[in-house]
Amino acid sequence: MFVPKLILASASSRREELLLQLGLSFEVMPQDITEKCNIGESPEKFVTRMADEKAKSALVVHKDNNKVILASDTIVVINGEVLGKPINKNESIKMLLSLSKKSHRVLSAVTVASPEKQKSVLTETVVVFREISEIEADYYWGSGEPAGKAGGYAIQGLGAVFVESIVGSYSGVVGLPLFETALLLKEFGVSCWQYK
Repeated sequence: MFVPKLILASASSRREELLLQLGLSFEVMPQDITEKCNIGESPEKFVTRMADEKAKSALVVHKDNNKVILASDTIVVINGEVLGKPINKNESIKMLLSLSKKSHRVLSAVTVASPEKQKSVLTETVVVFREISEIEADYYWGSGEPAGKAGGYAIQGLGAVFVESIVGSYSGVVGLPLFETALLLKEFGVSCWQYK
């Protein structure tokens, strides 16, 4: 039976680890695209567009029919505002304090594409944080974990201590909603548990 080769269009080690949980073999091919929200663009449209653009960028290189591209993007949204990745300690502390004692949304978009077709899915998870002190936020920045993470935290790491509850996909908060990803890949002829 013919099985297309899977390309993960991401530099995220977390997405690699999650994809391995599905028992898939794949090649990693990060895409360098500009991640900027357009004026008036909703968070939902923004995160889906980012996943789509990563997939399209990878398709430029892999145009043959035996390749399937998987791309994903994850953002944190509070009060309608998208929280990016903190670039310094002050920004990281400000982000965490804005999430303290509140619920926020984590949107993860997944796009799967081949030369013939492209399809995307969007997931939403609601995460509730306990109260976070400025001292804790400072220490957390010192751990090195918040840098490069949407919303300035990693639910699968030290940041788990801030999480009071979640409603939705845990793996979606980490960076790749596995249930939805597996269903999408199946539509493109890529099934889980392809161990050799």
